[in-house]
Amino acid sequence: MIKASLRHRSAVALKVVCALLLLAVAPAKAADKTDPEADRKAMQAYFFAKFPKVAKEDFADGPYAVNEEMRKQWMEIMQFPPYEIALDEGRAEWETPFANGKHYADCFENKGEGIRQTYPRFIAETGQVETIEGAINRCRVENGEKPLDPMADTMAAVSAVMSESSRGKPFAITIPDDSRALAAYERGKEFFYSRKGQLGVSCASCHMSSAGQRLRGDILAPAVGILAAMPIYRSDWGSMGTSIRRISTCSSQTRALPLEPDDEEYRDLEYFLSYMSNGIPIAGPGARP
Repeated sequence: MIKASLRHRSAVALKVVCALLLLAVAPAKAADKTDPEADRKAMQAYFFAKFPKVAKEDFADGPYAVNEEMRKQWMEIMQFPPYEIALDEGRAEWETPFANGKHYADCFENKGEGIRQTYPRFIAETGQVETIEGAINRCRVENGEKPLDPMADTMAAVSAVMSESSRGKPFAITIPDDSRALAAYERGKEFFYSRKGQLGVSCASCHMSSAGQRLRGDILAPAVGILAAMPIYRSDWGSMGTSIRRISTCSSQTRALPLEPDDEEYRDLEYFLSYMSNGIPIAGPGARP
C-alpha cells in the first residue's frame, strides 16, 4: 500500500511537471488562449508537490520556507529585524504632508491601509500595469511632488509601510477581461521563461526546477511567493529595496542588460509573478541575506 501510494504521488507530480513545462514552452497564440488561472494552479501544484512539507502560507518566506537550517538563522535575525530603521523612515515620510497639505493616504482607498495585496493592478485608463511603487509616484505627481526613484531607499521605505499594513492578507491580483490586461500578463509570463543575457538563463532557470538549491551562499527561492516579502532589506545592499530593484539586480547578475526601473517589461513580470502567488499572504517588509 505504501509503495502504491508513493507511485501514485510520483505519477501525479510528474503530470504536474509535464503540464507546467507545456505552459512554459507553448507561447500564447491569441488573447483568447490565455488562461492565467490554469497557469496559477499548475505552478502552485508544482511547488506543493516539490516541497510537500511546506505549508502554503509559508511560501511567503521565500528561501526560508524550503531550507530548515536557514529558516532557524532567519528567525533569530527577525527578532531584531534589520529593516526597522527604514520602516520608521517610511512612516515619517507617509505622515509628512505634501506642499498642498495632502498626504499619501489621500490617494488610496481605505487610506492605503491593507491594500498592498491587490498590487500590481491593470489600469484601464492607461492600458498598462501599475505596481505599488508606480501608484506611490502617481500620488506624488498628482499632488505636485516629484516622483521618487523606484530603486531608492525612500521609495522602498514608503512601500514598506503599505506592505506592513497588509501582512497576512493573501495576494488577490485580478486580471480583468480586457485584451490589454491579458497581453500584459502574457508578456510577464514570457519574460519569466525567456532566456536572456550572456549566461543564457531565465527567471525560471533559478526559481522553478532549481528552487531550494544553493547558488553560492544563497538558497534559490520558489517563484510562488517570491514577491510576498517585498520590499526587502538585503545585507549585501545594506538597505531596503523594492521588487524592481531586486529584478534589476537579477538582470545584472545573469549578465543581461538591466532595463529602466519602471520599464513595462518589469511591471508585466511583477504582474505575472504576483498573480501566480494569489492566495499566498503578504509578509513584507522582509529581510534576506
